[in-house]
Amino acid sequence: MNIKPVLYVVGLFLMLLGVVMVIPGTYDLIAEEGGGAGFFQAAIVTFVCGGVCSMSTRFTLFRLDPRQIFLLTTICWMAVSAFGALPFMFVEDMSFTDSFFETMSGITTTGSTVIAGLDQVDRGILLWRSLLQWLGGIGFIVMAVAILPFLKVGGMRLFQSESSDWSDKIMPRSGSIAKRIVGTYLALTLLCALGYWIGDMTWFDAINHSMTTLSTGGYSTWDASIGHFKSYWVYWNGTVFMLLGSMPFVLFVKFARGHTTDLFEDSQVQTLVGFMVALWVVMALWLTFEKDWQFFHALTLVAFNTASVVSTTGFALTDYATWSLFTTVIFFFLMFVGGCSGSTAGGMKIFRFQIGFKLLQLQLKQASHPRAFLVQRYNGQEITNDILRSLVAFSFFYGLLIALITMLLSALGLDLITSMTGAITAVSNVGPGLGSIIGPAGNFIPLPDAAKWILSVGMLMGRLEILTVLVLMTPSFWRN
Repeated sequence: MNIKPVLYVVGLFLMLLGVVMVIPGTYDLIAEEGGGAGFFQAAIVTFVCGGVCSMSTRFTLFRLDPRQIFLLTTICWMAVSAFGALPFMFVEDMSFTDSFFETMSGITTTGSTVIAGLDQVDRGILLWRSLLQWLGGIGFIVMAVAILPFLKVGGMRLFQSESSDWSDKIMPRSGSIAKRIVGTYLALTLLCALGYWIGDMTWFDAINHSMTTLSTGGYSTWDASIGHFKSYWVYWNGTVFMLLGSMPFVLFVKFARGHTTDLFEDSQVQTLVGFMVALWVVMALWLTFEKDWQFFHALTLVAFNTASVVSTTGFALTDYATWSLFTTVIFFFLMFVGGCSGSTAGGMKIFRFQIGFKLLQLQLKQASHPRAFLVQRYNGQEITNDILRSLVAFSFFYGLLIALITMLLSALGLDLITSMTGAITAVSNVGPGLGSIIGPAGNFIPLPDAAKWILSVGMLMGRLEILTVLVLMTPSFWRN
């Protein structure tokens, strides 16, 4: 395989990343935070390394085949995580392990953190964490296709290599799709920031939280996360935009182009909204009678926390693990769900559960009528063998990866709850787990370095839908 095109593009990504580092560095200089020099040092190192990588592999003809696209996606995310860790090392004097973990958690929009005392952390670092999640939420490939015209080669494969979006193209050129997706993403981020500002956040807090809300990332500028803000408006604004971040962005593009009914008629969106509303009512009523809470207060807490877990955002409003055993069990299973395909959310994704139920119905009908020829459809499309193979393969390796990470963490001496929920939260890109260590009120600081590296691999594989990374491990991938 010719890897020169891959290294050339990775170099460009690093140069772009170096330019982005200037943003929090400039903010620190203006706000006199003291971290400006560290950011500019990291930016120079990243930009120079990216420039050397690109210049040493530069060539005239540019074309990416499917294998190069998969290799590019994985190497890109790993390289960005490695160089994105530099500001944490230069400004906060963190170890490379903790810096890499924080960066990987950021760009995969997982939201697990190893930083304590956020209230006193350099504000440029807080902005950098938010930028990592905002860039990772939309996806580096999508962002690059929108900015770099020659990356239009490969069409939708570039999107599918880092996303589960298997919908049809709505425009003839992937570059047009990418630009409109990025434009929509930016517009929704600004609307979210405005909503937070109306809820009495400062502009700094509003912008940071809007980037980590729509990207379903969950990094906050305060140790108490969203719980720092005592405002129902803030909670409901966050709930709405977390759910919007969990919906297919292609549908938002269609909506902006006049196809207003597509968003509301989409099967995934209908199921997600219906599931969330039913969940809110049931859990709010339970807490109202069980805890003797006022209904609207219970509804607000339930809506925000369930939206945070299902969308894999990971914001902490309250420690829901202390509500009751019943609600704790619900939150445990919600960690698997995730949002829609083609969104910024992680997890199993709604469409896989829908197709699974449809296949169950088909099997039951086939058992009753063995000779009947039954065709199952989803969202107006026939469920083909390709979709079935992808569904089975992903589901199998999703469960296998969680089991493997759980065993590795337990071998390092972690308890069962920490090991299991740590594995789930990494692969599903949720953020907090359960238990006293990595629960909503804790963080990942106490974990040994080996556990942080294992979880970093889990976060990467979960964000890239597992198979994108797994295919690189097969001998046939490297054969001509």
